[in-house]
Amino acid sequence: MTKDQRKLIRKLAIAIPVLVVALYFIPIITIVFLVCGLIDVLRNDRKDPRLFTLYFMGNGMFTWLLSPFNLLVDLLSYRNHGVWKLDQLPPDCRAEVEEVLGTFKERRNEIIADIDAAFGSGRRGMYVYQWYGKHKIDNVAEFNKDFKYVKTIAVSVFSGRESTSWHFGPLRLSLRVLYNLIPVNAEIFVQCGNVKNYWHDNPLFIFDDTLLHRSVNEYDGRRYCVFMDIVRPSPVPGLISALLALVSVSVERINSIFYKNWKMIGSSKPKKTEAA
Repeated sequence: MTKDQRKLIRKLAIAIPVLVVALYFIPIITIVFLVCGLIDVLRNDRKDPRLFTLYFMGNGMFTWLLSPFNLLVDLLSYRNHGVWKLDQLPPDCRAEVEEVLGTFKERRNEIIADIDAAFGSGRRGMYVYQWYGKHKIDNVAEFNKDFKYVKTIAVSVFSGRESTSWHFGPLRLSLRVLYNLIPVNAEIFVQCGNVKNYWHDNPLFIFDDTLLHRSVNEYDGRRYCVFMDIVRPSPVPGLISALLALVSVSVERINSIFYKNWKMIGSSKPKKTEAA
């Protein structure tokens, strides 16, 4: 018996009795969460045992608990492509994304130098300019304003040969935008389900991070990726933005769990800035 098989048996030994007790004492609520979880997890294209194990008994459990809310958000939003192209975003949202990416492209060397000075050594780091609308580092003037759609602006840094495991994000109120600042022709990619995006082929990747995904750097050097969260495209963007603002405090606490292995670089107090 392999190590993974033993781990699965241990998880089942805990999960099955808990499920039986929940079905006995709170059957309706339990069934609702099971049904919502199944609808949610089946959105993924890699329907294999690992998907269901991770979602219901691994790092996707929090995504499962939020599945009723996420499915409601789906009803308030446009069709979710899973993996998106830039031209599939609404024009005003796309304009903001291009504006931020334009600044990163123009000031790339300066930004990377700032990151290296602050990051020092470590496996993974996040250099944060804005985090769910809260202003952090303010040394790039172009990022010191309140955007309508762009809510997180940061740079994700991986040291050489550093990768994430397969995992799920918690909330579907936003989309994740990644842009590699130094594409290298090596085994460096982001993968969402069956879609594997090598940065040297396409430096921009936009996706729904509540789908199963991972990020891999099998290169000896550092990998720098712009890391943005944008408001989910919707016919009622104001409502989605309001919901995102409402849960931003909780999201920040949730992310302290999701990013516990990361060195978060950013001021602790938000900056006052002019409105966009």
